[in-house]
Amino acid sequence: MKQDEIIDMARQAGFTVGYGSPALPKHEAFAKLVEERTAAKEREAITDEYWSCIQSDLEHGVKSLNQKATEDFYQTMPELSKFGRWLEARGEA
Repeated sequence: MKQDEIIDMARQAGFTVGYGSPALPKHEAFAKLVEERTAAKEREAITDEYWSCIQSDLEHGVKSLNQKATEDFYQTMPELSKFGRWLEARGEA
C-alpha cells in the first residue's frame, strides 16, 4: 500500500495532525478502512487470476476442438482436402 493511500485513509478515519491523540473509535475506523481496502485488493487479484485461468482453458479447448475438426475433415473428405491443399500451393507460387 502506498503512503498516499494510507494518508487518505487516515484522513477518512478522522486522524488529525498536531498534538493530542485521536480517540479510540478513530483508531478502530482507521483499522477498518485498512482492512477493507486490503481485502478488496485481494479479492480483485483473486478474481483477475480466476478469469485469466478460465480464458486460458477456453483458448486451449477451442484449439483442441479445431485440431480435432481439422483431422476429421481430412479423414472424411480426402478429395476436398487434397483440392484445398492444391489451391493453397497455387496461391503461394
